[in-house]
Amino acid sequence: MFSKPSLLTRITVAKFAGFILGMIGFFAAPAFGIVDMKLRVGILFWYTAIGAFIGMAGVFTWHPILKMKMPWWFMGPLIGVWMNLLLVLFAWDVLEPLMAGGDFWGMTSPWWGVVEGAIVGLFLGGLATLFGGEGPETVRAIEQ
Repeated sequence: MFSKPSLLTRITVAKFAGFILGMIGFFAAPAFGIVDMKLRVGILFWYTAIGAFIGMAGVFTWHPILKMKMPWWFMGPLIGVWMNLLLVLFAWDVLEPLMAGGDFWGMTSPWWGVVEGAIVGLFLGGLATLFGGEGPETVRAIEQ
């Protein structure tokens, strides 16, 4: 079940690592002035969801229309950037006053969240591939 290559292993590892990152964000948020419990729980589930998406996306290593390879080191950061771009666009009114104070290691723009998404995506994609493999073989293991 948790062998390599395995889609279940990919998703489990990426979700668990995303959950750990979310827990770090949940407990570290008050140090950065985030006291709203809904926002803190949202941070927890946000990174868990990013892990799930990255875990599932590891099956696709080839883009048929663009005719290009999409290895884990491309796909993970791409999903992380996309998800955090959406977060920044939808939550700008909440993020801008929080970051304007400079409590986030001197980063005063919410756009830094997009860069952070790329780093998180690279980390989660690397872990998922290390433990679960990548490509169509992860699904074929289920069929056997």
